[in-house]
Amino acid sequence: MNILKIIWDFFQYQVLGMAWLNTIIGKILTSFGLDISGNLGGSVQFFLYDVIKITILLCVLIFLISYIQSYFPPERSKKILGRFHGIWANTVAALLGTVTPFCSCSSIPIFMGFSSAGLPLGVTFSFLISSPMVDLGSLVLLMSIFGGKIAIVYVIVGLIVAVIGGTIIEKLHMEKYVEDFITNANSTIDIESPSLTKRDRALFAKNQVIDTFKKVFPYILVGVGIGAIIHNWIPESWVEKVLGSNNPFSVILATIVGIPMYADIFGTIPIAEALLFKGAQLGTILSFMMAVTTLSLPSLIMLRKAVKPKLLGLFIVYCTIGIVLVGYLFNAFQFLFV
Repeated sequence: MNILKIIWDFFQYQVLGMAWLNTIIGKILTSFGLDISGNLGGSVQFFLYDVIKITILLCVLIFLISYIQSYFPPERSKKILGRFHGIWANTVAALLGTVTPFCSCSSIPIFMGFSSAGLPLGVTFSFLISSPMVDLGSLVLLMSIFGGKIAIVYVIVGLIVAVIGGTIIEKLHMEKYVEDFITNANSTIDIESPSLTKRDRALFAKNQVIDTFKKVFPYILVGVGIGAIIHNWIPESWVEKVLGSNNPFSVILATIVGIPMYADIFGTIPIAEALLFKGAQLGTILSFMMAVTTLSLPSLIMLRKAVKPKLLGLFIVYCTIGIVLVGYLFNAFQFLFV
């Protein structure tokens, strides 16, 4: 067991966490006369380390996930989902959401395509909830910061939220609140998935890396910049007072603050890392991340084009309640993850 723990710790801290990179950057900055123990030097080290680390993970993850995604184009995904019924269909839809793009704005067009194809509304919403909240990228990045136990539980809980949400929407029969241009779309044409070679899939994955990097990198810079400020300039006592265990409303506050923002898992991770270092509660941090990735204002505006206000409102209320409950659940059992 000790050998396995040593191997796992090495994988978590040196491979995913890239602790070696932080050490190298610290030595380079010190050789230039910068005091990395001070606020300015510490901020520069945090910024350079996190930008490089997240960029490397971003490119590797997007390539691998996009390669997997090439086996599940919308047409094939529709066929797979069509074979299941009830809660099993919601579960499969939530799982498919883990191998799709990294933000809700990218998931909404796929959700609209599934709805136009005649898939049950609850199934499509299970996909829509899980896609930005618990993609494979979030699993790996969370492992690099919080460890494997927290990352795995986070993904499992996120999938449960997605399955329950889709099931509720299905039981409420909200189909009439989908916009007419989607329900009236021609869904009789069944396009066969193109046969791709390994080279085609690799090229597709490479293009996805380039396109996603261009979209995401500015948010990485902003997120890491905010994280560097929190990490080195904001007193720990302030963070503990607002987001620590002494504030019973910290989860609700973090969720509300996260909703208007727009970023993905790569932009929120450095902020979460800095908040954790400063003493914020684990559940509070995870609620903030979920709110940013699942309920960002731009994605809600896009979703409004596809669904009517009553269904949009139900989606927002359910996701908000689910995110808050997940936050309090993690806070209550945080001792299990220490």
